[in-house]
Amino acid sequence: MTMAATTAAAGVKQTPRPMTKEEKKVILASSLGTVFEWYDFYLYGSLAVMIGAQFFSAFDPATRNVFALLAFAAGFLVRPFGALVFGRIGDLVGRKYTFLITILIMGTSTFLVGLLPSYSTIGWIAPVTLIALRMLQGLALGGEYGGAAVYVAEHAPVGRRGFYTSWIQTTATVGLLLSLMVILGLRLWLGEKDFADYGWRIPFLLSIFLLAISVWIRLQMQESPAFQKMKEEGTQSKAPLSEAFGQWKNGKMVIIALLGMVAGQAVVWYTGQFYALFFLQANLKVDLFTANVLIAWSLILGTGGFIFFGSLSDKIGRKPVILAGCLIAALTYFPLFQAMTKIANPGLDKALATVKVEVAADPAKCGSVFDPVGIRSFTEPCDVARVALARAAIKYEFKAAPAGSPAKVSFNGAEAPIAAAIPANITAFGAAAVSAGYPKAGDPGIVKLNGLIPNSSQAWLLVGILTILVLYVTAVYGPIAAALVEFFPTRIRYTAMSLPYHIGNGWFGGFLPPTAFAMVAATGDIYFGLWYPIVIALGTFVIGLLFVPETKDRDIYSVETK
Repeated sequence: MTMAATTAAAGVKQTPRPMTKEEKKVILASSLGTVFEWYDFYLYGSLAVMIGAQFFSAFDPATRNVFALLAFAAGFLVRPFGALVFGRIGDLVGRKYTFLITILIMGTSTFLVGLLPSYSTIGWIAPVTLIALRMLQGLALGGEYGGAAVYVAEHAPVGRRGFYTSWIQTTATVGLLLSLMVILGLRLWLGEKDFADYGWRIPFLLSIFLLAISVWIRLQMQESPAFQKMKEEGTQSKAPLSEAFGQWKNGKMVIIALLGMVAGQAVVWYTGQFYALFFLQANLKVDLFTANVLIAWSLILGTGGFIFFGSLSDKIGRKPVILAGCLIAALTYFPLFQAMTKIANPGLDKALATVKVEVAADPAKCGSVFDPVGIRSFTEPCDVARVALARAAIKYEFKAAPAGSPAKVSFNGAEAPIAAAIPANITAFGAAAVSAGYPKAGDPGIVKLNGLIPNSSQAWLLVGILTILVLYVTAVYGPIAAALVEFFPTRIRYTAMSLPYHIGNGWFGGFLPPTAFAMVAATGDIYFGLWYPIVIALGTFVIGLLFVPETKDRDIYSVETK
């Protein structure tokens, strides 16, 4: 038990010390394996539009994009269940072997996505199999993060847990960056047509090499000293699930951790990386290549923030860093996203202020168009028109008309006929919007890059805004692993910390893009979806301020909650 001796002993106060060679190896091994796992997971998110075209081609383009987002969300939906399954195994069997299993499941399912025939080849079996593989990825990731965070934290010396675990926190962003760089390189090498036809499969197939490296690395690792100590003393939990969630003293801490830390962290995280990318493409009409390059640069410039804020939390505490990140993000999202519009697509910014698009209808004939899961069917002209306008990223206002009045859509007073089908309306309304003053995709004023280096002040200003959003991510995410590990006792730590983390990030965060889009569709305001992360981040700030204890000085070798 040499690592336990060098790391900490229960009840013994230690002062911060430099990282040992063995601890550096632990962090490197855990971080590399987790980078590869996040790379696998994010490939789908980065290629969602192309995957939608391959596996949901039976639907119109707008609907297939919704289904592609939902298939992406399916991986998030099952993450808490993966946390329960693998968390229990981790607390019973050990940290090392559990997240060796998770990397095998993740890597294999990702590789199979690259081999899966499209809808045009095998019909409905293709999307069903795709969703099944996405759910396997989500289950694996549900067990992966908790294992890596616990493993590193239980090797860390007192006073440095925030710094040590912050390296694990970089892996999600580095994995996303790696996936973006592979995709961008292939697009430039193959060209857009070949990449869309078959090249999109290559990043998935390459994951088999990453899987081999990850397995080799993890086979070299030793068991966590805290778990080994607990095993030798015979203090392991015999039923970690019932102990973690069936006993109120532990169950209430799970709820507090979820609502007072993780929920806010999750929405700030997904707003700063995924929703920003979605907003650039879907609302601002920035082409896929340019949007990905801009996001990649923001990740390169901002990723060091994870280490900074993780280290800062060792000095001033986890709670103030995480809650300050939630509060500042919530207060500045609207001006930042509005500035993004003004810089990326100045023509759209002008059109939003000057072009008046109005839907006039009998309120009794207009229902709710809130549809976060994308399965509702709209038949009333009023509803069909509003959904089509939102999908075309056209801001509209609703005006109540006298009872019995037919629904009408007007652009600066000029009426546009409403078709029965949403796709036809998207085309017609898009043309009417351009005539009224809206820019169209590819207009010269919209930011566009032809290479990997931004070459204009317009592009660099956008990188600056996106980097601010990434720094918010690093503030809330950098200390969260240490905070969650410290929140729970050793005997149920893997199980108890994994569930709030994956409910927060899998559900609150993972469903942010489709929910925010549904909010935009329901109101006609392209910024209205920002209320989703703002309200949750503010809620986390208040709950965390009132109920979350500071944990940075806790003894994590204790088998009981202190």
